[in-house]
Amino acid sequence: MTRLCLIRHGETDWNAGKRIQGQIDIPLSALGHAQARAVGNALKDEDFAAIYASDLTRTRQTAEATAHLARLPLLLDAGFRERHYGIFQGLTYAECEARHPAAYARHKSRDPHFAPEGGESLLTFAGRLAQAFDAIVRRHPGQSVAIFTHGGVLDIAYRQATGMALSAPRDFAIPNCAINWIEVEAGCWTLLSWAERGHLDKGTSE
Repeated sequence: MTRLCLIRHGETDWNAGKRIQGQIDIPLSALGHAQARAVGNALKDEDFAAIYASDLTRTRQTAEATAHLARLPLLLDAGFRERHYGIFQGLTYAECEARHPAAYARHKSRDPHFAPEGGESLLTFAGRLAQAFDAIVRRHPGQSVAIFTHGGVLDIAYRQATGMALSAPRDFAIPNCAINWIEVEAGCWTLLSWAERGHLDKGTSE
């Protein structure tokens, strides 16, 4: 059995502006850095065997506070990068709809086979993440690990743990720097808790 603590990166200016980041390397905003410090304080007493992060700047910056307080090295893993959104990257949602109406409609429908030009389909993305998560679980049997990653990755993880279809509309929140716990045993995923954010309400207001 492996316990996964999954954390979405802190806020960026592009998050606030509703601009699609995908794999474009955008740093944290001032609020994002405050959220990172808050989640570090919330997790400092967890007995993590390792701390991983996507290799993009926003996840690395978020994870650094937790790794420092836990006195563990930060391990970067490109397998946990956000989905590549191709021609949508760098655009706001409104710009996507205006410039690429047909493609954006398929994207919004959550067609698992649809890939924006130059990007990944949901099926390809989910397959990449299955390999990344499987490697972590095999490496850390009987241990807890933290993984700092992206909203799209957490979307896939939630669906894996609950049996929710890739094509189903999302009806759950994925807040920046909320804490999410999943247990994996013999290939079976169990959702333990989702979107814990009490540390953010306290830690970013001080």
